Amino acid sequence: MNIAVLVSGGVDSSVALRLLHDEGHDLTAFYLKVWLEEEVLSFAGDCPWEEDVGFVRQTCEELGVPLEIVPLQGDYYELVVEMVLAQLRAGRTPSPDIFCNRRIKFGAFLEGPGSDFERVASGHYARLLPGSQGVRLLRGVDSTKDQSYFLSHLTQEQVARVLFPVGGLPKSEVRELAARYALPSYDRKDSQGICFLGKIDYREFIAFHLGQREGPIVDIDSCETLGQHHGYWFYTIGQRYGLGLAGGPWYVVGKDIASNTVQVTHADHRREHSRDTFDIGDLNWICPPARHEEGEVLLKLRHGPNLAEARIESLGGDRLRVHLAQADPGVAPGQHAVIYNGEECLGGSIIC
Repeated sequence: MNIAVLVSGGVDSSVALRLLHDEGHDLTAFYLKVWLEEEVLSFAGDCPWEEDVGFVRQTCEELGVPLEIVPLQGDYYELVVEMVLAQLRAGRTPSPDIFCNRRIKFGAFLEGPGSDFERVASGHYARLLPGSQGVRLLRGVDSTKDQSYFLSHLTQEQVARVLFPVGGLPKSEVRELAARYALPSYDRKDSQGICFLGKIDYREFIAFHLGQREGPIVDIDSCETLGQHHGYWFYTIGQRYGLGLAGGPWYVVGKDIASNTVQVTHADHRREHSRDTFDIGDLNWICPPARHEEGEVLLKLRHGPNLAEARIESLGGDRLRVHLAQADPGVAPGQHAVIYNGEECLGGSIIC
């Protein structure tokens, strides 16, 4: 099979490349350059992506796989970064990596250089199951590394074209394979950053684009001003760290955009401000569309192994109401609520 393999210089994509190589496929590796050079260089000095490309080149040379570097900074800024900044200005909490997968890795690339290949593979921890009604997206077998949350906005056309070679493996086995194959990246640490930032602090990136504007931090229960912040766009619902308040712990429970106020509550009152009902819109059903508009489901409100029990009901059009079995203190507008039926990721929607 003629396969384009997206490589990052990390252990997951390197093992994915090696597994496909051993299966005898015709491979071409692609490094997608989405670094925002001017912003990144102003923070980091040297080009942070050069280290990644060094690992990629060495791996591809050892396997005899051709490598191409594809510049997608313009697409990334227009399709992802501008959306992220607009959402932050509106007081919402966007998920950049979800939109990166939909619009860049399996969007702009798949429609551009990837269009010449039968499949596009990556090192994501997720599984695919073809069926009579289409390709179903399943959680990775390693629940702590499962990345189906970040893939939940893919379309059926996209999942039908992709491969995830390491999705059926636990991370420990991927590490063991990397060591056994003596891959250059076998002992590299996992990347924790947003895909376009890498080593750059997200808060610094926001400050660079949106600046700082001092405002009050107010106890929503007593209406007392407890301290000051540097801009509501730095905070999200459920956040605890970075508030700098005494007598805590304190948690963010709201934001008043007009007055640039961040509202908090003490841990003693946090349960009172948790939510068990909210609406979601901009629905994306993976396989098939609109198969699950009512009934009991499992839900992820953020990336991680935890799934919440919930019931969804249709509000008509492109909107659902979610009823959580147990209230959650971190329901933030702009975040994605991802819907599951057992192991299957049905799709995702944005919290209104």
